[in-house]
Amino acid sequence: MLSDFELICHKFADRPDIHIYPVGDVHLGAAEHMAHEWQEFCKAILADEHGYVVLLGDLINNATRSSVSNIFEETMRPRDQKRLMVEMLRPLKPRILAMVSGNHERRSGKDADDDPSYDIASKLDIEDLYRRDTGFVKIQMGDNRKAGGDRNPTYILTVTHGAAGGRLTGNAVNRAEQFGYVLSGSDALILGHSHKPFITQPSQIIIDPRQNQVYMRPFKVVSCTSWLRYGGYAMQKQLLPSSNAPQIMTLCGRKKQILVQM
Repeated sequence: MLSDFELICHKFADRPDIHIYPVGDVHLGAAEHMAHEWQEFCKAILADEHGYVVLLGDLINNATRSSVSNIFEETMRPRDQKRLMVEMLRPLKPRILAMVSGNHERRSGKDADDDPSYDIASKLDIEDLYRRDTGFVKIQMGDNRKAGGDRNPTYILTVTHGAAGGRLTGNAVNRAEQFGYVLSGSDALILGHSHKPFITQPSQIIIDPRQNQVYMRPFKVVSCTSWLRYGGYAMQKQLLPSSNAPQIMTLCGRKKQILVQM
């Protein structure tokens, strides 16, 4: 397993733009899992010739005896969740840019020194794209230089599962933006966990002593949607429902610009 601090690098020499679909909180095996909607979403990604994915954890529900999830309400046992998730992701394998684990997969690490996310990555033969906690991804568009000497844009993405929960979306926004401020050089922070899809664009103040400039450097924060219907644990704990709202991030190839559509 590679260190979180080892950069994941991709180069797209012949793509003017690419579309990135943040994928997390699928919770395959949970009673509330949106099976039909999830399968249709996977088909939509495959139909997009410019479409790629980052996998953000909690792909399987992975209920254990010591977890909050009730093992008797699962629709399949954890090993079958892993097997089916591999089958679902196999057609998307060439589109996967990075993969991290989630708190539901980390349950097995605490109980039995097992990592279902790494098992899935190994079965797909993408261990080089897997990071346990946080992945730092470099995406270079086009050749090093275009005609006229202008550089093609290069993007740095930070992908992680996330940690902020709670009833209100504001808590997840605040926690994510605070973490984003320490990521110098990152163009976007992509995460999940809260089950609350949102997009924000804070800025860092950059002081450049070489150019004697002070300027604002914006970065995107994208929290992915979940693939769970409202009910069960969320209703028991009186958590607020949120809608299923997948996002598409466009990384432009001709000028540095990230566009996010929900």
